[in-house]
Amino acid sequence: MNNALRPCPKRGGFTLMEVAVATIIIGVGLTALMTTLRAGTSTNAASTKMSTALFLAQNIHEWTRKLPYEDIVLVSHATSTTEPASIQELNGRTFQGPRDGNGGIISDLPGWSQTIRMELRESGNLIPTSAKPAPLIPCGAVAISVDVQYRGTPVYLMHYYMFDREIGDLWLP
Repeated sequence: MNNALRPCPKRGGFTLMEVAVATIIIGVGLTALMTTLRAGTSTNAASTKMSTALFLAQNIHEWTRKLPYEDIVLVSHATSTTEPASIQELNGRTFQGPRDGNGGIISDLPGWSQTIRMELRESGNLIPTSAKPAPLIPCGAVAISVDVQYRGTPVYLMHYYMFDREIGDLWLP
């Protein structure tokens, strides 16, 4: 029997070229998927950081609204190391342990800080009076800035005005 003359039956399967092309297509697809997942994760982390910063700035806003409001006489920087009892004692203070809406320390947010700055405004004129430190005069309007930082890097800056209790306050974008 002459096996040499008999043709070999065709075997099913893929050629080397087909396997190589399929491998390249799967590799490109997986690379694109991993890049998308990484971008989504970093966007999620950034939005979490921004949400936390906004929450901390709103806590200071809530806290300042609860403190006694007198005819405010601001100093350029607060020197008190005790807990603030009035609005003027918050000026220039940085809280390394962020504060909640009642002034209590939020211990489960390490690395966050809140800095509060205040400037007097003339009655009926909300434009800054000067670039110099606020004069020591009574005034019914105060511009308040809350700078929220994470590990020393600014994350969010909120500005708002505080007036006499009967008037309320004004948010700035």
